[in-house]
Amino acid sequence: MLMKSLHLVSSLCALGLAMAAAAPVQAQDIVLGASVQLTGPVANTGRYYRDAYQIAVDKINAAGGVTVAGKQHKLALKLYDNQSDVNLSVRQYTQLVTQDKVNFLLGGFASNFQLADSVVSEKYKIPMVQGGGASNEIFARDFKYIFGTLAPASNYFGSTVEMMKSLKDGPKNVALLYADDSFDVSTAEGTRPLLKAAGFNLVMDERYSSNTSDFSTLLSQVKAKNADAVLVAGHETEILNFVRNAKSLAVAPKLYSFTVGVPSEDFRKALGKDADYAFGMTAWLPEATLKDRWFGDAAQFAAEYKARFGYDPDYHAASGAADVEAVAMALEKAGSLDPQKVRDALAASNFDSLYGPIKFGANGQIDLPQIVIQVQNGKVVEVYGAKGFLHEAHYPMPAWNAR
Repeated sequence: MLMKSLHLVSSLCALGLAMAAAAPVQAQDIVLGASVQLTGPVANTGRYYRDAYQIAVDKINAAGGVTVAGKQHKLALKLYDNQSDVNLSVRQYTQLVTQDKVNFLLGGFASNFQLADSVVSEKYKIPMVQGGGASNEIFARDFKYIFGTLAPASNYFGSTVEMMKSLKDGPKNVALLYADDSFDVSTAEGTRPLLKAAGFNLVMDERYSSNTSDFSTLLSQVKAKNADAVLVAGHETEILNFVRNAKSLAVAPKLYSFTVGVPSEDFRKALGKDADYAFGMTAWLPEATLKDRWFGDAAQFAAEYKARFGYDPDYHAASGAADVEAVAMALEKAGSLDPQKVRDALAASNFDSLYGPIKFGANGQIDLPQIVIQVQNGKVVEVYGAKGFLHEAHYPMPAWNAR
């Protein structure tokens, strides 16, 4: 009887060892570090990245985490609030690498931040994946450790210019206004030749200071120069101020288009009916056709995001979640936590995500087409894409007192 019991115990132990060998071994957390704008002038956009990172990390962990060379790791986040201060952000990234010893880096919002912060990742050879900076300048320095999931700023208005050419009785005289930061300067540099090639008259080409609240001088020029289309590259707070100033001065050309704001629920709530007729662009919409390994598809991601955080995600949030997924996929592909091997795996990325196909170019940036969108009766409507008009554009914009 004793021999039988010992034999049974031995068999169970052997079975347990075999099962343990078959299952991934739990290992230490893989820490992703980032400095994000949680307070300050651009905190409203910075929160997209904090929330997107958290929901993506939690979703991956709930599915078992990331398996690297047979060991199962959970992801962890180490976030700092840079208070919308680029110098503080650089110091925090340095701390994340040198003191906190995080494994890999994610980015915050805005190209001027990513331009500065990526110097840290390059110096210490720690991969950074970010979905908050689109400026061509970020990716023109032959850096090897920065990867971006926003399309190039230089072509943000590309689809808008094509739409303008296709509108019945379309605009002729265009005003191009842009803030003095890296993203908006890159946008303007790319838009000028597009307008010229399309045959538009560029009657205004003006740079303004970031965080400007008074656009009255520029709007007076828009009116004096008979600009019937105004393209504005800036950040959301600036765009809100621009629209409010335009209404107060009764400046209503045929068309306004903005690089940011229009996809944002907060933007539309802040302006109410005054947001109607505004054109914008987005590389992402929460469509079920965008399949995803962890969330199922983009529509399910958007539903989970809204339920958890109480507001709708836009392309900032989607690109942020895709950043985490890109790191997870690269870790599994590399089979290692070595930064160089993970960097090489990131460079070779080619997978479908809730944000769209993730395949980085030789410079580290992906390129997704921009869809022209417009606020129509308080809702965002897809108006123009790669194959032409998707829905009718509300054009021309009526006078403010005729709405």
